[in-house]
Amino acid sequence: MEKVILAALQTKDKTKLEVENSLGELESLCLTAGAKSVAKLLQKRDVPDAAYFVGRGKALKIKEELERLNAGAVVFDDVLKPLQQRNLEKLIGKKVIDRTRVILDIFAYRARTKEGKLQVERAEMTYHLARLANRGVNMDSQTGGIGTRRGPGERKIESDKRLIRDAIAALDEKIAKIKERRDIQRSGRSNSDLPEIAIAGYTNAGKSTLLKCLSKSEVYADDRLFATLDPLTRKVKLPGGRTVLLTDTVGFIDKLPRDLTAAFRSTMEEILRAKCILHVIDISNPYRKKQIDAVLKVLSDIGAQDIPVITVYNKSDRLEAGGNNVALEEDACLISAKNSFAIKELLEKIENTVIPRHHVHKLKINYKNQKTLCKIYGLSNVKSELYNKKDILLTVESSDENWAKIKNIIKGDIKND
Repeated sequence: MEKVILAALQTKDKTKLEVENSLGELESLCLTAGAKSVAKLLQKRDVPDAAYFVGRGKALKIKEELERLNAGAVVFDDVLKPLQQRNLEKLIGKKVIDRTRVILDIFAYRARTKEGKLQVERAEMTYHLARLANRGVNMDSQTGGIGTRRGPGERKIESDKRLIRDAIAALDEKIAKIKERRDIQRSGRSNSDLPEIAIAGYTNAGKSTLLKCLSKSEVYADDRLFATLDPLTRKVKLPGGRTVLLTDTVGFIDKLPRDLTAAFRSTMEEILRAKCILHVIDISNPYRKKQIDAVLKVLSDIGAQDIPVITVYNKSDRLEAGGNNVALEEDACLISAKNSFAIKELLEKIENTVIPRHHVHKLKINYKNQKTLCKIYGLSNVKSELYNKKDILLTVESSDENWAKIKNIIKGDIKND
């Protein structure tokens, strides 16, 4: 495992405690990415240094520590500007990595679906494109014009930038095609009577564990940052007998790189289709308030601020004795997905939030209309079936919206209960 030094800047708008907490999170990110922190350095400045971020003197101190501890890289807990990164690399003589690069590495390793991999690749190209502009330019690397006369042509750096932009455009096209296929699948879901619910929250808050607990199905979950990236949907049965679709989404994090937010926007659109959002919070984390703010900011950025939210405080099993008496805001749920504590109460709250008022209807369908029967089963909850020689008498429960769809499908004699 590669040894790294972590470095952070405490500006006038941050407290030392906030910076140290962020450094602890960066340490976990590095561990997930396959690097071990051997030292943490903190520099206090009112504003970042334009050339070296932490200042030339602190940069030289970092160089000494890297050599003393035989570490291979320094990781900064902020987004470095391309010029700052280049200057630091020249001065220090070893790898200089920022928080964005670490998160990109984790996403590249964790992405499993084709779309997820394409989205990460796009974010990485955007990241490198910005740094290409500050790379040293070889003035001799030029391409000439038509004929033998050599004009100013195109510098090598401009050629490289154009190639990256073309590659990004090609990736956007591939992602758009995958999105089209997913939209078709989504339209099939919307024609059913199964409300969609999205699980959102800070990374490692226990979202995947909650999905596993609620759906009683095999879902990969691990106690680490960004254990899962690709959205996963499972059916969940509510106490009243109805079924909903529950989707686990990518975890959020403070200082989430803008390129990743943009790249994963199509994945995050799963949230926008939801009737309700389960905002999962790790109640055992002392800095949960800041994590809550980070999640709410991303939800607002993608346009999900008007969707009903159920606040779910998870990991109550990690609280000390008597911790279950912690004061929570009204309508919040305190659960333990790991131990299935208070899961029934959460399901009841979900049911009261997303299930529309349903009515019972009776209808008669001919045996031969198998396609019609299949559509009715998809649009309603069939309460009973009564068979005679030619027809099936159905008692169904559905929302007003889906009942209107059923009436348009069958266009026959319908007897309301």
